[in-house]
Amino acid sequence: MDKISMMLERLPELLISFGGKVLVALIIFIVGKWVARMLSDVIKRILTKGKMDSTVAHFLGNLIYGVILAFVVIAAIGKLGVQTTSLVAIFGAATLAVGMAMQGTLGNFSSGVMLLIFRPFKVGDSVIAGGITGKVEDIGIFSTTIIPSDGRKVIIPNGKLSNDTITNFSALPTRRIEISINVPGNTDINAVRDLLREVLESETDILKDPAAAIVMTDANAGAIVFGIYAHVNTPNFGKVHASLLEKLKLALNTKGFWA
Repeated sequence: MDKISMMLERLPELLISFGGKVLVALIIFIVGKWVARMLSDVIKRILTKGKMDSTVAHFLGNLIYGVILAFVVIAAIGKLGVQTTSLVAIFGAATLAVGMAMQGTLGNFSSGVMLLIFRPFKVGDSVIAGGITGKVEDIGIFSTTIIPSDGRKVIIPNGKLSNDTITNFSALPTRRIEISINVPGNTDINAVRDLLREVLESETDILKDPAAAIVMTDANAGAIVFGIYAHVNTPNFGKVHASLLEKLKLALNTKGFWA
């Protein structure tokens, strides 16, 4: 009975002491959570204003929020008298285990973040990426979707893209069309050049600056090779290239110049 009486007598003191710790821990958690959210929102706004992709900005903001909140929770638990050293060790071990188990997924994730930050291509660009030629339909955190000209939907892990060569046909405002023409070796060079120039001038989508060029690239007894170079706006590349090939073939056949 004496022990029970002593415990009852100390109960208000214990409640006040523990209650004070709970109150302080609660304050730490509430204030820390508010600070974490505020910093997260500020970072999101700064990154978005810096023209960073909204997906990446949102992810980085949430990541910072989560990291700060984890420290806040550990600090609050520590205020209750719990030894936090073991909690930190368990948390670190768990994070390492999850990271090793999800190594491939995390690699794709980090590659996706890099693609969204450095933007080697954007949605709508025509590219060769991961061995696939087509138009970019979607750039996700883990994978990128490309639609080839035959209408297939190809989903490529971002990890593969980050370790492969990427060719972006849409990155620059203009592209150069390059066509090689062979004519018989005994053909009148000036006559061929004039004909090729007429065909080039008939294409209104060919840019004047830089000017189109007709250059002899090879010559022997059997054939003369001309290189035709013309710049067009990138969206017009396919259309003008196909049109030039057809017009050149018809014109050369008409004059009997085709080798």
